[in-house]
Amino acid sequence: MVSKVAEATAPSVTRPRRRRVPPELGIFLVLIGIALVCEILGWILVGQSFLLNVQRLKIMILQVSVIGIISVGVTQVIITGGIDLSSGSVVGLTAMVAASFAQSSTWARALYPALTDMPFFVPIGIGLLIGLAAGYVNGQLITKTKIPPFIATLGMMVSARGLSKLYTKGQPVSGLTDQFNFIGTGIWPVIVFLLVALVFHIVLRCTRYGKFTYAIGANVQAARVSGINVEAHLVKVYAIAGLLAGLAGIITAARVQTAQAGMGVTYELDAIAAAVIGGTSLTGGVGRITGTIIGTVILGVMISGFTFLNVDAYYQEIAKGVIIVAAVAIDVYRQKKRAKH
Repeated sequence: MVSKVAEATAPSVTRPRRRRVPPELGIFLVLIGIALVCEILGWILVGQSFLLNVQRLKIMILQVSVIGIISVGVTQVIITGGIDLSSGSVVGLTAMVAASFAQSSTWARALYPALTDMPFFVPIGIGLLIGLAAGYVNGQLITKTKIPPFIATLGMMVSARGLSKLYTKGQPVSGLTDQFNFIGTGIWPVIVFLLVALVFHIVLRCTRYGKFTYAIGANVQAARVSGINVEAHLVKVYAIAGLLAGLAGIITAARVQTAQAGMGVTYELDAIAAAVIGGTSLTGGVGRITGTIIGTVILGVMISGFTFLNVDAYYQEIAKGVIIVAAVAIDVYRQKKRAKH
């Protein structure tokens, strides 16, 4: 009896809380591991350093910046529990339309001879509007007709690619002004990518938009009961994803200094892969822009590393597919583990 009273009156010992390890830490360690493997294999198979080649790293960062911009929008879509398969085709469409309004008067085959030498913000603005419109249509199709996001965005993927080919009957658009091409030169694509990532990292973490996005992905019925206009918010999310795909298309055209209807093929898959590798859950409600950035860099290191090691392009695609499946499998395991707790 005395011992029970003593136990009741004894001061409770509070266990120190364990510090939560940021989920991005594990993904970052994977990035370091892949880079080190490429470095070691580089010395063994090629006799050169992978990490100490500044030019190679610069090209890699420039290549992943476009995918990174798309993946920021795709991440938000996936957090809501949706998917966007149209972003690559939107890149091609916006690249074609924006480039057609960025042609120089010195180019003999300008698509619109009366609209040459336009200020750079005109083709940029038109390209962004095209991307925004495509995303808005995706959102409306999903919310108004209740078509699954997979089917709605698949339809947009096919339609946008067809429109980009129809726009100039399959002919490329060249002869762009130096003002327009400037945004694709040097380190500007990387700067745009980092600014976009920073803005939406803050938006998702600190605003009502971000809270609503996570709430819809976690439990759409609970979000609706709590007063969130789910349909209107989903339209915003898909419109933003389209806008960012349009921005990526503009930068792609400016980098290459020409536009072709085939631009952006499989970009949507790379963007989804970057988001999933970065820890965004395909079931919705979980994901961070910081993780997506790391996931994008992982893809870039893989592609650059395979090229550096002279790995056949077919094997590169196989390896990318295996990594995507592995990332999804890990996500499913994490979800089951979280459900048990």
